[in-house]
Amino acid sequence: MNSLPQTRDLVLIGGGHTHALVLRMWGMKALAGARVTLINPGPTAPYTGMLPGFVAGHYRRDDLEIDLVRLARFAGARLILGAVTAIDPVARVVTVPGRPPIAYDVVSVDIGITSNMPGLPGFTEHGIAAKPLGGFATRWAAFRDGATDPAIAVIGGGVAGVELAMAMGHALGGTARISVIDRGKVLAQTNPTGRRILMDTLSAQGIAVVENADIAQVHADQVALTDGRQFTSDFTVGAAGARPYDWLADTGVDLNAGFIAVGPTLQSSDPAIFAAGDCAHLTHAPRPKAGVFAVRQAPVLFDNLRAALSGGDMRPYQPQKDYLKLVSLGSKRALAEKWGTARAGSLLWRWKDRIDRKFMRQFTDLPPMDAPDVPLTTAIGVRDALGDKPMCGGCGAKVGRGALRDVLAGLPPLDRADVLSVAGDDAAIVMVGGARQVMTTDHLRALMADPVLMTRIAAIHALGDIWGMGASPQAATASIILPRMSADLQRRTLSEIMAVATEVMGDAGAAIVGGHSSLGDELTIGFTLTGQCDKAPITLAGARAGDALILTKPLGSGVVMAAEMAGRARGGDVAAAYAIMVQGQGAAAAILADVHAMTDVTGFGLAGHLGGICDASGVGAEIDLGAVPLMQGALALAETGTRSTIYADNRSGAGPVFGADGPRADLLFDPQTAGGLLAAVAADKAVDLLQKLIDAGYPAAIIGRITAGPPAIKVLK
Repeated sequence: MNSLPQTRDLVLIGGGHTHALVLRMWGMKALAGARVTLINPGPTAPYTGMLPGFVAGHYRRDDLEIDLVRLARFAGARLILGAVTAIDPVARVVTVPGRPPIAYDVVSVDIGITSNMPGLPGFTEHGIAAKPLGGFATRWAAFRDGATDPAIAVIGGGVAGVELAMAMGHALGGTARISVIDRGKVLAQTNPTGRRILMDTLSAQGIAVVENADIAQVHADQVALTDGRQFTSDFTVGAAGARPYDWLADTGVDLNAGFIAVGPTLQSSDPAIFAAGDCAHLTHAPRPKAGVFAVRQAPVLFDNLRAALSGGDMRPYQPQKDYLKLVSLGSKRALAEKWGTARAGSLLWRWKDRIDRKFMRQFTDLPPMDAPDVPLTTAIGVRDALGDKPMCGGCGAKVGRGALRDVLAGLPPLDRADVLSVAGDDAAIVMVGGARQVMTTDHLRALMADPVLMTRIAAIHALGDIWGMGASPQAATASIILPRMSADLQRRTLSEIMAVATEVMGDAGAAIVGGHSSLGDELTIGFTLTGQCDKAPITLAGARAGDALILTKPLGSGVVMAAEMAGRARGGDVAAAYAIMVQGQGAAAAILADVHAMTDVTGFGLAGHLGGICDASGVGAEIDLGAVPLMQGALALAETGTRSTIYADNRSGAGPVFGADGPRADLLFDPQTAGGLLAAVAADKAVDLLQKLIDAGYPAAIIGRITAGPPAIKVLK
C-alpha cells in the first residue's frame, strides 16, 4: 500500500548529464512525498563525451544515448516527452505545447546549449547545429551513409568544431573535402602545445583551416564569405560557440549573457528555480562550458533539491580551477590537456574510452528494482499469484478472457426488449425512444506516471468500443482513482486529467458530462461512454467466409509496456508505442463503416478478439503471420521471452488456435492497450479500404481471411 501521500512537485527540465545523475541518485534514495517529473524532447539524451567517437564510427548511436525512459522508471519519476517553452515563476507552472501547464514547487533546468545560428543567412535552411546533439547525430548518420564525393564545412574553430571535423574526416575515409571556418583564430583558447598538436593533425588529415573569415551566407552546396571566397559544402555544421535557448530570457530570473545566473547552491534569483550544466552561469566561480562541471554539480544539486523540498540545509558547489581535457583526434587517438601542457596518443584515446564507458554504465547497469516484501509464512498460492515480475498496467492488468467468459456465462439471460447484445461484443445496444444507442465502460491501471499521457491513452482505449461498433461517440463520464496526495497535488493532477479528457472526447464528438473520483493505491483512469447509431451497429456476428481481415494498428503494446515496467525496454521503442496508442480510430471507423463485422483489439489480444468474431459468426479464420504489423521493438522483446502478465490467460482463453508457435506468433496473444480495429470486409473491397486507411495515416494491413467451418483460427507462416 502507498502509505505516504505525495505533497510536493519537483520538475526537472531537460535530461542533461546533471539531471541524469540526479535521477539515478533519486532512484537510490528518493525523498518520501516528492513527485518527480522529468521533461525532455525525446526518450533519450546523448552523452557529449562520446559524440566525436560516434561521428568517427567508433561507437553505435545507442552507445552514447542515456535512456531516459528506463532512468525515469528507476527513479519513480513521470517522464513527459516534449520541449519546454516557458516557466512562469509567479504561477509556478511550466509550459509544454500540446498539454496542460505543469505545476511545480521546485524546478531545475538542465537543457544544455545550442549552436544554432538563426541570424546567419541560410543557416536555418541549409545548416545543422552541432548542439543539441540528438538532431545533429541523426542528420550526420543519414549524410554519412549516403555521401558520395562529400564536402563539409564546419563553422567555428574551437575545440568542438575541430574535434567534429577530424571525426567526420575519419568516418569518410579521408575522401571528404573539409573546411573549418572561424571569424578569428582557430583554437584560440587552447594552450600553445595543444594547439600545435591539433593544427598538425588537421594538416595531416587534409582539413583546410580558414581563419579571420566572415560568412555572408550558407547555401545548399556552399558557404560564401564576405570577401567573395566560396567553400563547397554538402553538409554545413554550426559549432561556433554556445548560446542559450531563447525562452530562458522570459523566465524572470537574473541572466548572464542569456544563461541562468546561479550562486553556490545552484539556485537562481528565484529560490524555487535551480539550474545546472551548460545552461547555467556560476556567478561565484565562472567556468567554461564543459561536461566535467555538469557531472560534478550532480551530487550538490541532488542534496539541495531534497533540501528545498524538505526544508533542510543546502551545501555549496565549488568547481575545480582546472580540469583534464580529452580531445578525440578522429582515429583512435586523443589529446590530453591540463595545467598548460598537452600530449597525444592512442593510449590516451583508450583512457578516454574507459572514462566515457564507465560514465555510461551508470545508466545501463541500474540496480534491479526491489521485489515486494513477502512474509516468510503466507497462504498457499501467494507466491505463485505474485509472479516473478511487476504486474502490468493497461490491458495487461485485466482479467483473462477465459476467466471472464466463464463468469459471464453464468449470468442470467437478458430479459429486456430494449437492451440487446451479442455475446462478447464491445458495447451493449440500448433502444432509447426507438433509436439505437451503444454503451460501454473501460478502466485502465496506469501504464506510466504521467497522468496526461495516461488519460489520452485511456480515453482512446475506451472510445475504441464505440468506434468498433460503427457508432458515433456521444457522452462520457470519467472515473478516476488518484494515488494518495495532498489537496494541492489532487487539484493539479485532476486539472491535467480533465483538460486532456475533455480535449480527446471533444475531438471524437463526445461531451464529458461528469464522473467520479477517489484516492487509492495507484492511478487508475476510466470512462463510461454512450454512442449513437444512425444504422444497425456493427457487431461480432456477420463475418462471412471469404472476407478479408484488416487490422488498423500494429501489435506489441503489451510486451513493450511489460518490458518498460521491468526496466528492460529501449526508450525509443516505448516512445514509438506511445505514439501508436494515442492515435484515435474515429477516421478509421468511418472508412470501415460498411464492413461485415468489427471489433477493437485490446486486452484479449488479436487471437482472442478474432476468436470472438469467429464464435459469434460461426466461421473460422486464417492469419498470415508475416503480414501482421508489429510495433518497433516488439518482436525483439518477444524473442527474449518477455511477456505481459496476462499472456498465459490470453493464450489459454483464445479458443482453438493452430500453428501459433514461436515469438512472432506469441504476439497474437499480447494484450493491446488502445489497440487498432479488426474488421472482416468483403474481399473485393479490401484493397481499396486498405489504401484509404493508409492515406488517412493508419499503419493498417490485410492480415488474413475468414474461412468456412467451425470457429477456429489457423496461423499461416
